[in-house]
Amino acid sequence: MKNNNKIYIKSLAVTFVMALLFSCDGGINKVAKITKTDFVANGEADEVNLKYTDSGVVKSILTAPKMKDYATVSHPFVEFSEGLKVVFFGDDNSKTTIVANYGINYKRSNLIDLQGDVVITADDGKKFMTSQLYFNQKENWFFTEKQFKFSDAKGNFMEGPGVDFSKDFRVFNMQTNSGELKSESDSGK
Repeated sequence: MKNNNKIYIKSLAVTFVMALLFSCDGGINKVAKITKTDFVANGEADEVNLKYTDSGVVKSILTAPKMKDYATVSHPFVEFSEGLKVVFFGDDNSKTTIVANYGINYKRSNLIDLQGDVVITADDGKKFMTSQLYFNQKENWFFTEKQFKFSDAKGNFMEGPGVDFSKDFRVFNMQTNSGELKSESDSGK
């Protein structure tokens, strides 16, 4: 009898645990459905063409195939999932262009993350290339930890991992670098 009681108690315990597990499964799924939130943009726009002006003068133009605004999430941002192009106009009518395959603007931190074939070109022949570049809008400062290449109109270049620089390229700080510097006499002039 003692063995039969042990078997009966074990069977009863296994049945109880199985019933508990199967009944919890439905409860877990319900809780997951209740707590799941959809990550949906509050606004979307196609073929974006935004102009930033100051005192009636156009300072920059942003164009992008698609823009999504996530304004109501805990850390709001604007996403340019299909790339973007920004043209900055200087006071001296100079023009600097930035293109990237992807961009995201974090609203609270004023930080822009540009990714995928990021290229900055200036009227004076300067060109900067990298795979990811951040821009601190508050400080007008660019930085990356990725490999970069910076060249000028004469063919001089610097490259390496990691750099930070001012919006006007006047301050340029590299972590490590290599490059080729030519004098005008080397180019046959």
